[in-house]
Formats: sequence, C-alpha cells, structure tokens
Amino acid sequence: MDRTDLRILEELLRNGRISMAELAERVNLSATPCIRRVKKLEQEGVINGYTAKVDLARIGLEVEALTLVKLTVSSTDNSDAFEKLIADLPEVRECCVITGGHDYLLRVT
Repeated sequence: MDRTDLRILEELLRNGRISMAELAERVNLSATPCIRRVKKLEQEGVINGYTAKVDLARIGLEVEALTLVKLTVSSTDNSDAFEKLIADLPEVRECCVITGGHDYLLRVT
C-alpha cells in the first residue's frame, strides 16, 4: 500500500458514493488505474464494504444506549456463543470486545 492507496481510502471514507471519475481526479490518477486500485483494495479486504449513514430518529429509533456486558465465564466458547447470539439482534448496532471489568461494549438502539 502506497500514498496513493491511502489517499484513495481517505477520499472513500469521506464519501463512499463518490464517482470513480471524481475519485481519480482527487487522487491525481486517470480513471482506469484508480478503478484498478480500488478493486485491488476490495479484493485484499482493505475495503470490506460500503454503508449508508441513517438518521435513526427519522425512522423511530430515537434512543441509543451503550451497554457493558460481562460474561459469567470468560472462554472462547462462551464468547463465540454470545457473539453468534447478538449477531441476529437488529437492535445491536455495534459490538466491541473490551478489556477490564467487562467483556463487551454494545451500542443498542
């Protein structure tokens, strides 16, 4: 990964919907090499998706909470089971493994 790749990533983080022509112009490349680099970053897993920012209040999800979770028994099996369980819960927007007195920090709407 070189400086141009990092500039591409920076622009995509700012605006994931930018056109390839605009992206190429912003990073000083012609369209074809820019597209090639973006595809390579996607194939290598550096770019692993594109998302939309949603105003949660406009769809009736006005309350957001951060919740600490401590597993009764900390083990790989329990962690895997917990993560599998919450992966199916649409209200869990984000799950972070943390250290200290708790095991997880959840962002819930």
